[in-house]
Amino acid sequence: MTAGGTVAYRSAAGWSENAAPSRGARAFPAFLAVTLGLSIPLVAGLIAVLAPLEALDLLLVTLFALNTLWVSAAAATALIGLMDPRPQDGGAPPDWHPAERTAVLFLVCGEDPEQIARRVAAMHRDLDRQGALTTTDIWLLSDTSGPAAPVETRALAPLIEAGKVRYRRRAVNIRRKPGNLAEWIEQSGAPYQSMLVMDADSEMTADRLRHMRHRMEHQPRLGLLQSGIALRPEGTRFARLLRLSARLTGPVFIRGVDAWAGSAGNYWGHNALIRLAAFRGAMHLPRLSGPAPYGGDFLSHDFIEAAWLARDGWHVEILPDSRGSSEAGPGSLETFHRRDRRWCQGNLQHLRALFSRGLHARSRIHLASGVQSYLSSPIWLALILLFLTAGMAPGAVPVLSGALALLLVPKLAAILRFRRRTRRPSRRRLFLRAMAVELWLSTLLSPLVMVRQTLSVCAVLAGRDSGWKRPAERRRRPLPQGTIEALAGAALVAVAVLGGDHASQAIWLTLIAGPLLAAPWLAPWLDSEVPAR
Repeated sequence: MTAGGTVAYRSAAGWSENAAPSRGARAFPAFLAVTLGLSIPLVAGLIAVLAPLEALDLLLVTLFALNTLWVSAAAATALIGLMDPRPQDGGAPPDWHPAERTAVLFLVCGEDPEQIARRVAAMHRDLDRQGALTTTDIWLLSDTSGPAAPVETRALAPLIEAGKVRYRRRAVNIRRKPGNLAEWIEQSGAPYQSMLVMDADSEMTADRLRHMRHRMEHQPRLGLLQSGIALRPEGTRFARLLRLSARLTGPVFIRGVDAWAGSAGNYWGHNALIRLAAFRGAMHLPRLSGPAPYGGDFLSHDFIEAAWLARDGWHVEILPDSRGSSEAGPGSLETFHRRDRRWCQGNLQHLRALFSRGLHARSRIHLASGVQSYLSSPIWLALILLFLTAGMAPGAVPVLSGALALLLVPKLAAILRFRRRTRRPSRRRLFLRAMAVELWLSTLLSPLVMVRQTLSVCAVLAGRDSGWKRPAERRRRPLPQGTIEALAGAALVAVAVLGGDHASQAIWLTLIAGPLLAAPWLAPWLDSEVPAR
């Protein structure tokens, strides 16, 4: 809803202000209905199988209900993305030029300065080609310290001296990235109406930025516009798996989130255009009481900032298309686990903000989804152990199979979306082969991630702070790669042998314990370089 009482809607020509239903107002009830419609029969089926319920059964049903709601929400999102009838946003008219000033902000902290300089120079050339430099400045806001600081300054010196980038490095890193951004807004943000927040590994074309600026200038209540983000090609099998998964299932899923979230969307911390007038009210997040990992600053601050913006009446929207917007994904499984450990701690902190006064219902779902994305792993593991030790009733097998089948819905939705978009048999066959490879590799990887995320949640519950980009993170692994996962797999097999009494358990155990036992060989294989074709 805008200040004048009108609502923004998408038309074939672009974005306009008119009297139309608020974005997300129609899709959100459908999202809730489909989520409950998929989950309630499965939970009711498990209750019927286990009746009469004893204390252990009640625990099992509760845990199963939490994870079934989680996978049902993902399935509902993908189905809504598949059926979303809205046309793709056509972008800014060819003769349109931005009237407002925008700052492109690269926030860095110890990353490779040569790579950063290359990305900054490429974006400057692209903006120059488009003629956008009269209303656009590139800034590099650094929290790099120690011996890396002068190396960074030397690498960026040619760009600084040529006036292509404005460089500012803080002497004291207070509140990490949010503090760096807030300090820039207070000291240097006055000339600008909007800012494009970029990470050190982010890239965005001038055309994509122009498109986003057009939407922001034509929607006075748009406070944040999050662009879809593609993963750039990397050389390892693991990196290629992440990119393949994002390319295959990402578009339909993100389009679904955009449809049901509407004007109360989410923020992923970078590759987003933000209105400064809106962000000034959300940039000073409160410190959580108590010590880390439960207290202190929000590590995953982006979800909270989006919720605060929506609470203040600003629109937070997602641009699902990722063309011209990218980032580098983790190149190895160990790098992924280290990053995931930090995200686990940050997302679990959202439990303390979930019930804050005045938050939009859709913002609460974003926060709850971030929490459950990590709690789901220990819950699945607990369910496995309960079924192994207490015995799996034969009638529970179809129920569990139905819950796991929901994990395939986003992949099936992606297949249907691709078939609808292309009629060439050769391209369809190529897509199906890629989807089969992705399904096989992700099935092997999922148990490994489940074990590591369970350990991360346990570490947070035990009060262990992950810190943020600490040197200790870069120490050598105390155990050979895959050892932790293999030990977990061996423990599952031992529990099954001692407590199992149904043949059906062997099938589930093979799907889970098999990849875990193979982790000492599987993890190095995933991390190995793949020769370029």
